[in-house]
Amino acid sequence: MTTDFSSLGLHPQVVQAVTELGFTEPTPIQTAVIPLMLNGQDIIGQAQTGTGKTAAFGLPILHSLTPGAGRVQALIVTPTRELALQVAGALEGYGRYRQATVLAIYGGQAYGRQKRQLRQGEVDIVVGTPGRLLDLIQQKILDLSQVQFLVLDEADEMLSMGFIEDMEAILAQTPESRQTALFSATMPAEIRRLADKYLRQPQAITIQRQQMTVAAIEQRYYLVNEADKLAALTRLFEVEEMISVLIFARTRQGTGELANELTVRGFPAEALNGDLSQDNREQVLNRFRQNQIKVLVATDVAARGLDIEDISHVINFDLPTDPEIFVHRIGRTGRAGKTGIAISLVTPKEQFRRRKIERYTRQDMTRRPLPTTAEIQAHRETQLVESMLVWLRRGRCRQEKEIVEKLVAEGYDAVEIAAAALKLARAEEKQRPIFPVSEVVDEPMRGRNGRTPTHHTAPRVPGHGRAAANRSHEKGMIRLSLNAGKQQGLRPNDVVGTIAFHADIPGRAIGAIQIQEQHTLVDVPEQFVAQVLAKNGKYQVRRRPLTVERV
Repeated sequence: MTTDFSSLGLHPQVVQAVTELGFTEPTPIQTAVIPLMLNGQDIIGQAQTGTGKTAAFGLPILHSLTPGAGRVQALIVTPTRELALQVAGALEGYGRYRQATVLAIYGGQAYGRQKRQLRQGEVDIVVGTPGRLLDLIQQKILDLSQVQFLVLDEADEMLSMGFIEDMEAILAQTPESRQTALFSATMPAEIRRLADKYLRQPQAITIQRQQMTVAAIEQRYYLVNEADKLAALTRLFEVEEMISVLIFARTRQGTGELANELTVRGFPAEALNGDLSQDNREQVLNRFRQNQIKVLVATDVAARGLDIEDISHVINFDLPTDPEIFVHRIGRTGRAGKTGIAISLVTPKEQFRRRKIERYTRQDMTRRPLPTTAEIQAHRETQLVESMLVWLRRGRCRQEKEIVEKLVAEGYDAVEIAAAALKLARAEEKQRPIFPVSEVVDEPMRGRNGRTPTHHTAPRVPGHGRAAANRSHEKGMIRLSLNAGKQQGLRPNDVVGTIAFHADIPGRAIGAIQIQEQHTLVDVPEQFVAQVLAKNGKYQVRRRPLTVERV
């Protein structure tokens, strides 16, 4: 017996909106959570991405609130700007007939419109990231005293980004009578402590992780230096028959840059990220579904809920840190009994991450060499000849044949004419130079699990003296300095939280942290250094501004 949304007791206007959006049957987490939330119970939901969590908490909230009441009735806290935008966009769609006003609040956005809407009491639901929410609370612009519903979405990710104290500060501003739902893919001790402290007799819902249906997918990887990833990707586009390609990049900014670079190099692509409005997102997806574009570059967050058949290739331009995310990514190809190909560009530093994924999936990725310049040129010539043979067999070149006959009559050699025509036909190849790739030196395994120990510890710095302390001991990492330390009460989580949030980089990417008396040293991957330094003036911990500089 199947279940539909109308059988869950939801408001008819909510059911109508969901149905028109094309959702027919609720997912397991929606079936479990919606009735409990409608009964007013607190929820702990443990589920991986892509299980339908947003509708699980969003639909009962939209059912229960009073649109236009002149106060913020629901607050959803998310770890990233992208997720805040995605959740807000989804709630606007689900609540279109309820006429509920949803406001997304996140860093890097002008305050003006947010402040005006909040002051005028125009907002029913706020979706935001911890830092910006706290700013508005402390400015007494965001009033949470009448919040009825509070959702902490991806709580473990907020923990890893150093937001645990911010979450508690936000919770303290809401009424104890509120209904609270906490969603997390994993349940570390700190998240369990948070739940024990702030949730009232919560109902625990666990949705089993997605079955690892990756056996039918061809998995291979290419070992490349970080700086050569784009060159490597374009070489693969030259020789692979790619019908419909989904590329995953680590950051929102990275998706736009990669899509632009591919387009400039003759491989038209579009980005799917949190900068897109819901309407623009749907337009991009429709063009992809209808094969008007064949390359889509996305972040994990922006690709959630993406359900498109016939994706021939999934490419990990940036390898994910979580093996579950890897499985979820590549599971978008090889569907409905069809074959699929998953390609990963792996740097020497990421070899331990690849091995971790292989242990998790119990499948090896096959290492392949990148296509050489000679192989690409040969492939181009083969394609050109095949295209010519198609037209020769069709015999539909009457006008062109007349031009050739005229040129022959004027004394030109037929072979020379053909060569000149081929030269013209190959003109677009000049827009696709074959970029060089440098030799890769694979890093040896370190330790029993092959991973170099870093991350939020204070290892002994090899050598001695200030010069040794001022440079990172780890290959590929650059040492930065913050103008605060032990005397200012700085902690590792503070460092990770403010840098990851404002610079929009993964918290897990930040390396060793050494907190001194008056300053702090922190290692950041070389590719993120410019991004981190560019956000100087934004960093702060407990309202204290921080300055970051290269040592």
